[in-house]
Amino acid sequence: MGRRITDGIDQAMAKAQDSDEILTAALGQFMTAQTEALRGMMGLEAEAAGGAGGAGLKPGFPEGLDPAALAGGMAEWAGTAAQLQQLWLDFLTWQAEQSAEKAQAGTSAGAGLLDPAQWLVVSQSMLAQMPTDLFKAPAKFIEDSLQLWQGMAERFIPRPQGGALDPVEPAGLPRNDRRFADPAWRENPAFLLMHQTYLMLADYFRTSVAGMKDLDPDKRQQLEFAVGALAEAMSPDNFLLTNPVVIKRTMETRGTNLVKGMQHLINDLKRGQLTHTDPNAFRLGENLAATPGKVVHETPLYQLVQYTPSTDDVYAVPLVIFPPWINRFYILDLTPKKSFIKWAVDQGISVFVVSWKSADETMADIMWDDYIRAQIEAIDLVRARLDVPAVHTIGYCVAGTTLAATLAILARRGEADKVTSATFFTAQVDFEKSGDLKHFIDDGQLEMIGRLSPQGYLDGRYLAATFNALRGRDLIWNYVVNNYLLGEDYPAFDLLHWNGDVTNLPARWHNDYLRDLYRDNKLVVPDAMQADGTPIDLTRIETPAFIQAGREDHIAPAESVWRATQHFSGPTEFLLAGSGHIAGVVNPPAANKYQYWVGDSAAPSLSVFIESAVEHPGSWWPHWLQWLERQSDARVPAKAKRVPGGKGDQVIEDAPGRYVKTR
Repeated sequence: MGRRITDGIDQAMAKAQDSDEILTAALGQFMTAQTEALRGMMGLEAEAAGGAGGAGLKPGFPEGLDPAALAGGMAEWAGTAAQLQQLWLDFLTWQAEQSAEKAQAGTSAGAGLLDPAQWLVVSQSMLAQMPTDLFKAPAKFIEDSLQLWQGMAERFIPRPQGGALDPVEPAGLPRNDRRFADPAWRENPAFLLMHQTYLMLADYFRTSVAGMKDLDPDKRQQLEFAVGALAEAMSPDNFLLTNPVVIKRTMETRGTNLVKGMQHLINDLKRGQLTHTDPNAFRLGENLAATPGKVVHETPLYQLVQYTPSTDDVYAVPLVIFPPWINRFYILDLTPKKSFIKWAVDQGISVFVVSWKSADETMADIMWDDYIRAQIEAIDLVRARLDVPAVHTIGYCVAGTTLAATLAILARRGEADKVTSATFFTAQVDFEKSGDLKHFIDDGQLEMIGRLSPQGYLDGRYLAATFNALRGRDLIWNYVVNNYLLGEDYPAFDLLHWNGDVTNLPARWHNDYLRDLYRDNKLVVPDAMQADGTPIDLTRIETPAFIQAGREDHIAPAESVWRATQHFSGPTEFLLAGSGHIAGVVNPPAANKYQYWVGDSAAPSLSVFIESAVEHPGSWWPHWLQWLERQSDARVPAKAKRVPGGKGDQVIEDAPGRYVKTR
């Protein structure tokens, strides 16, 4: 088989006359390599490579597996096949029943099964908008790549006069990728050629996009994302019969890994989203979101949670945290060792958190104005409850964007003194450099969101799939391989549990947010937007601001977050944290992980800031607390309504409340 594949390369190269033909030849030979692997596995290929003194090789099978082993367990294989068939038939029956029930109720049967393949459709739709000659790169580039491939084949594929295939070390390969780190990818010529060809072609497409001239920058970024998503989806490790690791596991277990994988797949199809962690490992209020507290106020849009102090005295100025409503608030209250809320309470801060309600049909008319009014209302409620003139605030992600608008409105109304300080966790106000999410925001995508929201709210699973697509290799295909193909059990991981605990969004708000902020970037234009009857001008914000960004954040890139320092008029402190959108924020001191940088927050650009910034190891939380103390360090006894649910204090229920548990 190795000889035929190598000869096929030679023939294809000889016949190809231009860059398009050469590229077609490469793709054709890549598919031929996959076909040879399938034929070998199915026992249709009997050729053995070897020579004088050389050992034979079983094409298509990972090293050490004998096709004859199949014959010894035919009854087990038959049982596995029957289980797989029955599982799928049961699912189809369930699916038909669900469709009938939805049709009878008059709801959409479509909101469809969310699976990784839908993101191939998204990527293909992006590619369809591009010029048809995008990939006509110089022939020399392709020829050089194919010559590299041919040289690799001649070096590693045994010829009839040669011996057995020598073991190939990763360092000796033209390209390396952690997806193909298992020795099984290097022990067989078909799989060796297959994955090296795939990596070569993926590099070619990415390089072609990078080298295109006269391409609109936004279209270039969108094309780079689409090409990357398609390349990840088509990786040979994602498919059962082209992944030698999966083939080996299947042979070893007589297919029981496929039965477990099918169960995982069907469960995900039923729930409409990928599973990333053991769904039974965590319970809210027990081992997640377990910091003691009470719900002290409730509206149709949010619950206000106050946490019980753990110190004898507390800071006089309380803290109100506004988490994003696109996720559950307990990202800041994971397990006790990781909980920002518990840590803040233990430092002596009176902590309040807004827990947003997951949208349903009753919230179809909810707008950004409603969230801004809710923030102002929560600030006033805390001020009145504790009889204080002002509060500290934190806004995370989209709630931080909204907090900026809230501060601008309070300033315009002459009420800026209600807020002593504002902290922004990975929050953007200027969306010109807002990263990969912009690839999902054009007229076509906005129209699609409208079609997906017939009852006035967007199912949170679609947004979860969008965020997964931003890191498809890690959050989609890794789980396809491990859990569907290899049949592995899910880990118990609190962060991934939260990541999969989706919330629905009001469709009207979501469309306006994407259109006005992400696409049109109106928030940074003074008075271009208004909310609750008041124009928004960020330059009016003089409240001291602490702005945190994640160095590796792919949702709110650091450069985008930095720009808030250019739009606020008050004193700002910028901090760049190690890691990304979540781990860059949730980094408790006890973990002793990552690092952060502080420097000249008045620098003209992020790059200038980085040049002179000083790196500090570990968590940035203590640094933030020092900044907060500089705004106000007075302390008062932790008594009366500083302790929720005390004598004479009427509360609604225990933390974390009902809203965070509503699906």
